[in-house]
Amino acid sequence: MIKSPQIKARIRTSIETRVAKILRELGNPEPPLRLEDVRFLTELNLGYFQHDDTGVLSRLAHRLKVAGNQFANRPWLLIEAVKKLDLRALWVPDQKFIMIDKTQPEAKWRWLEAHEMGHKLCDWHGEFLFGDTDFTLSPECHQKLEGEANYAAGQLLFLGDRFKNEASDMVLGFKSIQDLKKIYQNTMTTTMWRYVEQLGYDRPLVGMISCHPHISRRDIGADPFTPCKHFIQSPAFAKQFGNLTAMEIFNLTSQYCGPQRGGPLGADEVELQDENGDVHVFQFETFFNSHDALTLGCHMRPKPTMIAF
Repeated sequence: MIKSPQIKARIRTSIETRVAKILRELGNPEPPLRLEDVRFLTELNLGYFQHDDTGVLSRLAHRLKVAGNQFANRPWLLIEAVKKLDLRALWVPDQKFIMIDKTQPEAKWRWLEAHEMGHKLCDWHGEFLFGDTDFTLSPECHQKLEGEANYAAGQLLFLGDRFKNEASDMVLGFKSIQDLKKIYQNTMTTTMWRYVEQLGYDRPLVGMISCHPHISRRDIGADPFTPCKHFIQSPAFAKQFGNLTAMEIFNLTSQYCGPQRGGPLGADEVELQDENGDVHVFQFETFFNSHDALTLGCHMRPKPTMIAF
């Protein structure tokens, strides 16, 4: 399970400024954003590879001229990085190429491409992405870089502040996420992630991507202790409810979710205790997209404290 990293304010501002510049140069386009226009503006090309095709990766490695040309001399390093970090796409700085693993579902290609554009926008990533030190391949470093690239991708695909402004005018909940998905032509997963990320600075919001919460729909042989793929905490939620784990949230969703094969699985008011021991009421709802269960939790109100006289 990957817990969404909290990005430093200085980094967020830098990314937002760079994305705003690109959007201005594109004439502040209407949604959905055309990624081919971004590629043209940033002089990037698009190509494909297969994670299990070592021949393609070896040929790519021989073309790289980064990190002291180490990949040309030791192409197995790139193959190792792809497998160890489960990379679904690559940004190749010196070749000005974005490479996408074409074995991934086509619905994910748009996000993968924007994610690699995010690495390019975060130009400080270049010195880390293709190094062969233990630090570069460590989960901590990888998660930090991926979190920043994800934030940049979200800023691009959802047109900077436009998404936040539109979402703020809608009723809080999954219906708005579905409507915004249609407008911006991104997946439900990335739309929910962005929704939690952008609307949750002042109001605690939490998102979770997991297996089906209903016991009858869980995959046979799946690890019962790791049902969650991603745990998305808004800044306000992380600050006030950092004591809660993804497993605790998952167990709560399993109490209201039905066994449906797709669509809404259920909704309920759930009580969560914050780091100070105070209890708060959240509205939770879960949606199954036939692959993953998407859960959204929105803070509604503190629970009044009962005082006995």
